[in-house]
Amino acid sequence: MILTAVGLMSGTSLDGVDVALIETDGKRIKAFGPSGYRPYSEFERRLLLQALAEAAYLPQRDARPGILQEAERTVTVAHAEAMASFIAQNRITCEDIDIVGFHGQTVLHRPAERMTVQIGDAAALAKAIHIPVMHDFRAADVAAGGQGAPLVPVYHRALAASLEREGPIVVLNIGGVSNITYIDGDTLIACDTGPGNALVDDFMYRALGQPFDADGRMASQGQVDEAWIEQALKHPFFALPPPKSLDRNDFAGLMLRDVSPPDGAATLTAFTAAAIAKVVPLLPKRPRSWVVAGGGVRNFTMMRMLRERVRPAPVEAAETLGWSTDAIEAQAFGFLAARGLKGLPLSYPATTGVPIPMTGGVIARP
Repeated sequence: MILTAVGLMSGTSLDGVDVALIETDGKRIKAFGPSGYRPYSEFERRLLLQALAEAAYLPQRDARPGILQEAERTVTVAHAEAMASFIAQNRITCEDIDIVGFHGQTVLHRPAERMTVQIGDAAALAKAIHIPVMHDFRAADVAAGGQGAPLVPVYHRALAASLEREGPIVVLNIGGVSNITYIDGDTLIACDTGPGNALVDDFMYRALGQPFDADGRMASQGQVDEAWIEQALKHPFFALPPPKSLDRNDFAGLMLRDVSPPDGAATLTAFTAAAIAKVVPLLPKRPRSWVVAGGGVRNFTMMRMLRERVRPAPVEAAETLGWSTDAIEAQAFGFLAARGLKGLPLSYPATTGVPIPMTGGVIARP
């Protein structure tokens, strides 16, 4: 049965809420629907950054002390507003939508401690939008010993099924954290590769009060400190085989000091590209092509640096294939919600390290 699902995604870049509608049976994509976006205000983004810092000390995954309670309420309201605007703008009704996939905002991800925390009140959201909401997608995987991330590979596989090209294909998402899906026939492997936009964004905010390096213009003017990158790549994470995953702040301690904004942006952008390329020797075969989605696609300096690091394989933006660069993760969580409703696996041993294929998600009803 084909379901109409809406996915809601607030990623590690902390920029806002992506909304996307998809029609699917949980295995194949019948049609893409409209998408939308609700940005976070500067106040909301600062609040979420505070929540990330405080979440490091959470004693248990359902605790919401201090600022985390306010942050959870803010995330829930932002998602409800995003849905209300999306429904109004596209002239659809609540009855047209079978399920909403609500990722929430990750504030802590420590799979080694079997802890993953996504804030957002799904029960309150379901009541506000009058649609069943599937949430808490990562918990079952982590509880079973998996990494709990990345979860989008099954969606990437469904997208890649429409491409007539020889594998292996890598679908790369550059959000706050970067992650890959390696697809070669029946082989599906996934992992986080290291920082995405997070280090550059945080540097730009500290140095200039800007939320990100628009188009990679600042990085394009700077000099890359290759010695710093070489040292940073000695972090044990980069030698680990897939599957593996990260918390947004796992590399926050890698600080650049006494550098100009252009040189800092250039070095951290190059570090992201180098970290992505570092995964290639850990894969069964060298990828024949790369398809890139996420906010990093708009950083032209990052895309240039990535092409230099993974050549001769071509690197394409997802939108050149008719995929949505902005909405791909929101679409994925609509797809995952449909799979979860049908009890289909969301994660596999080679994508998250879970012992057996695992379904997941919890339903909150209005």
